[in-house]
Amino acid sequence: MAGSGRAGGSSAPEKGRPAEPLRVISATTTAYKSAGPVARLQAFRARARYALDRPLTPYLLIAGTALLLVVLGLMMVFSASQILALGQHRSTQFYFFKQALAVVLGFALLLGFALVPVAVLRVIVYPVMFAVIGAMVLVAIPGIGMEVNGNRNWLDFGVFQFQPSEFAKLALVLWGADLLARKQKTGMLDQWKHLLVPLVPGTLLLLALIMLGGDMGTSMILVAMLFGLLWMVGAPLRLFVATLGVAVVVCTALVVTVPHRAERLSCIGVTKLDPAGTCFQALHGVYSFGLGGLFGSGLGAGVEKWGQLPEAHTDFIFATTGEELGLVGTLSVIGLFAALGYAGIRVAIGTKDPFVRYAAGAATTWIMAQAVINLGSALGLLPIAGVPLPLFSYGGSAMLSAMSAIGVLLCLARSSSGAKAALAARSKNSRIRKQLARVLPRRRTTARPASGPARRER
Repeated sequence: MAGSGRAGGSSAPEKGRPAEPLRVISATTTAYKSAGPVARLQAFRARARYALDRPLTPYLLIAGTALLLVVLGLMMVFSASQILALGQHRSTQFYFFKQALAVVLGFALLLGFALVPVAVLRVIVYPVMFAVIGAMVLVAIPGIGMEVNGNRNWLDFGVFQFQPSEFAKLALVLWGADLLARKQKTGMLDQWKHLLVPLVPGTLLLLALIMLGGDMGTSMILVAMLFGLLWMVGAPLRLFVATLGVAVVVCTALVVTVPHRAERLSCIGVTKLDPAGTCFQALHGVYSFGLGGLFGSGLGAGVEKWGQLPEAHTDFIFATTGEELGLVGTLSVIGLFAALGYAGIRVAIGTKDPFVRYAAGAATTWIMAQAVINLGSALGLLPIAGVPLPLFSYGGSAMLSAMSAIGVLLCLARSSSGAKAALAARSKNSRIRKQLARVLPRRRTTARPASGPARRER
């Protein structure tokens, strides 16, 4: 009887599914209270590992974390922008409603990317790339591009303003992944010239158009995405180091030759205000976290947004979150981004399709690099780069592009065979529940046959 799969031995797991820790889970459900702390910890770790190893976990994590970040961001935009709106003689809900409209439009883009097959993403690669390049060329033309805070990165359509450089990141995700996947299929990635050309020249073209407008922050994110693609494709270390060295030299030159960029470097780790007031914004960002403490001053009760902290609802919204929601709120935001990054990496390493791997890796690099740059700027650990916190900060173009990236990640996450099977099983179960819901009420409301004298009269 020792060979019985149900009683003594461990049953073999299904093919394609993670092995469920049956003995540990049964212990947690039947004798959990009598178990010791070590056994409880082992049970918790086993159940958590089983939950994380399920094929649908990355898909649900991406959708759930993105939704929570958007909702929390809307709440903080409303709180951080009220004083600014009143100072401009507008309604306190002005910026909130604009951001809510961007979220609605972004959700439409998210669904559009998430519900199409992966093959459709590869079809639209070059239309998206050419459209983004054309829009950025229009921005560079004097009289057409609009300048905001010293950067010419906007197209003004009267009713709304559009920033094409935000979608350059989406174009690089799709184009770079498709290019490398095609080269890998033909076996050309073993040669360094095919590894770099035309990936590096194409990225440099995007960078040149972005830098014509002076947007250093977005350029840094594109450089990070380029290195992420080279890393995933397995570029030789010497080639990787050489490209990194060139990027460092170019970035240093761009920083040193522009005075206000060099001033931002001096504000890293600032603790007091200099006579010229150079680091005013960075210093008050640090003050915001100090005022927040552990649990914050309360939603809407922050004081730095009353004029001391510039860009409280955009680039420094994380500082506003630290003041009003405290350390608990900031750690929650960081935890959501960490979970989103973990899910993106799971999608990239859990597939055999090279396009899915490269696209998921590039999109995850985009979101995480932009989040790190924004959080580091707000905390005084990095120079102020002027990039919004993805899915969180105020900004229509940034919200549309970030939600497009989430839609691409969802499309890639559900493309695996395990995720497809899990989604199909859920869909089948929901259909069965609907059929039961239609049938069961009829059974309950059906009149019982008459009994007693009434039945005899019939």
